[in-house]
Amino acid sequence: MTKKTQLFRILKQEGFIHLVIWAIFLFMFFLQVYFNTGRIPKAFLNFLIVGIFSFYINYLVLVPYFLLKKKNGFYFVAVIGLIVICVVLVEFVLPKPDIIHHLPPPQNDMNALGERPNFRGIRIGFPLFFNIILIVIGTAIKMYIEWDKNIQHQKEVESQKSSAELHFLKNQLSPHFLFNSLNSIYSLTSKKSNDAPEAVIMLSELMRYMLYQADNEFVMLNDELDYIQNYLKLQRLRIANNRDVTLLIRGGISQQKIRPLLLIAFIENAFKYGTDFKGNTLVRIEIIVNANELNFKCVNLIGNRKQDPENSGIGLQNTKDRLQLLYPNLHTLKIDTVDSQYIVNLNLNLSV
Repeated sequence: MTKKTQLFRILKQEGFIHLVIWAIFLFMFFLQVYFNTGRIPKAFLNFLIVGIFSFYINYLVLVPYFLLKKKNGFYFVAVIGLIVICVVLVEFVLPKPDIIHHLPPPQNDMNALGERPNFRGIRIGFPLFFNIILIVIGTAIKMYIEWDKNIQHQKEVESQKSSAELHFLKNQLSPHFLFNSLNSIYSLTSKKSNDAPEAVIMLSELMRYMLYQADNEFVMLNDELDYIQNYLKLQRLRIANNRDVTLLIRGGISQQKIRPLLLIAFIENAFKYGTDFKGNTLVRIEIIVNANELNFKCVNLIGNRKQDPENSGIGLQNTKDRLQLLYPNLHTLKIDTVDSQYIVNLNLNLSV
């Protein structure tokens, strides 16, 4: 979310809340008109003017400059001062309200104690209560708006952090992949194999995909699987005994999308460790798609090098981190070592 969009959303939200609050008070105003047979009582107009003044002084000045800055003592004193000013305005500055005219006329001017009724308490007590209510409502609204703004800002920061992490992880993939592929081509050239030129062409195709497709947020699953098939062809060129290098793809893949370069690290890892000291290589890959669910299984022989299920190099850890960022709560990854075989099982929900 851009700052401009976020600001518009906040202003729109604040405007709606203010509209509701003042609509309620205007409704009260019209009720006053109705119950007073069409007369507009000056008392309510006075209270409304002073109420708007106290509401927005508190909302725009006192809360932002004192309460939100943790100056609670200053805020409390300022609110008391604001209430006093409002009462003074109603009592001494604005025209006197005609509350008296809306009370039932007494039988005489004397009360039960033989004293004239004093309406000063009414004139002071009601605006005091009225302004306290408005200040409390204004403070609650402002605090909620600030809380919501902080939540949105925190989400934006986390999103930017995740994007930066993904960018860093994706940048690590290219050199890591290139390093492994060059090792394969070096193996061919050292044997003076006639397949070396073909391997270079395959590598260029793979790099083209990484440069022009893998930078997208999503790629078509069939394109990603074509990339994996080309990678396996490159690996088969350097492996003399490649009978046990297999790839099985099954299910409806034509309309599915996936994050780019998400599976290749497991396959690279399998070829890195999948040859034993006798030169036998075993890498078996199964990719089965059922509706929006992708099941990926990769099995390799544990060969000459020690292979730790929890830690098998930069590429594998990189992919684990990307899965956490791109498919949180939408994947399960299980890695085991069984009978000299390293087994990766990944279940992925593609409905992101």
